[in-house]
Amino acid sequence: MSVIQELQQAVVGAAETVGPSVVGLGRGWGRGSGVVTSNGVVLTNAHVLRGEEVAVAFADGHTEHGRVAGVDADLDLAAIAVDTGDAPPVAWDPARPGAVGIGEPVFALANPGGRGLRATFGMVSATGRSFRGPRGRRIGGSLEHSAPLPRGSSGGPLVSADHHLLGLNSIRIEGGLILALPADAAMKRRAEALATGSAAERPRLGIAIAPARAARRMRAAVGLPERDGLLVRGVESGSPADTAGLERGDLLVGVNGNPLSSVDELFDVLESGGELTLGVLRGTEEREVAISLQ
Repeated sequence: MSVIQELQQAVVGAAETVGPSVVGLGRGWGRGSGVVTSNGVVLTNAHVLRGEEVAVAFADGHTEHGRVAGVDADLDLAAIAVDTGDAPPVAWDPARPGAVGIGEPVFALANPGGRGLRATFGMVSATGRSFRGPRGRRIGGSLEHSAPLPRGSSGGPLVSADHHLLGLNSIRIEGGLILALPADAAMKRRAEALATGSAAERPRLGIAIAPARAARRMRAAVGLPERDGLLVRGVESGSPADTAGLERGDLLVGVNGNPLSSVDELFDVLESGGELTLGVLRGTEEREVAISLQ
């Protein structure tokens, strides 16, 4: 048998084995895909969902109304509660993604907006990649691969040659490569919590941040000296930041006594929850602000 024939059989095998677990979300190209991970649960990317309900199209052609059970926008992960019927859960061993290396063959599957199953072949081109989630938080550990996918494929599964879940295809980057959220133990724990509605909210300040270059431009425009930090461009009413008195235009220059120059440094501190102390520069006046997180 030729290599081409073997590859064809491998793609067909992935489609036949994993295809029944793949669903389309919404109608048409504007939404995304998902995968059945347990009875009554579909996992997908948070960024493909709008509202609390979504149409879920199954491989056999029928559609059910799904309810969003839980969303983690920081991780770009969401669980949908829906009658999955006879659709089998995808095989999921959370130890597998950590063993993946460059050059490993993979298969990407999707059902873009319920318009039919897609199955493509590719190889892992890099591991440990990162990207920004819907709220700007850096998501690490992603698998980069070359299996091409059309619009509407976000949230569909990336699987190994033996059809085990390796990740959720999330974003397309330069060169047409795809980054997939790793389906590791941390994702499995978070997904199970989201599906049962027991996932704790991640600590948050309730602010919108502008890039550092915007902070430098703003200060230069009003004749203030340059200073590294994060520019607050909005404060959510009733949020911890609002309660602590932060305002639009404040420059965050420190956190817990350490200099602050990137949003990732702030996110790392936020993960611990509890209380934190921000160094805040307002005009030429610098002060420390204690914030209790929620």
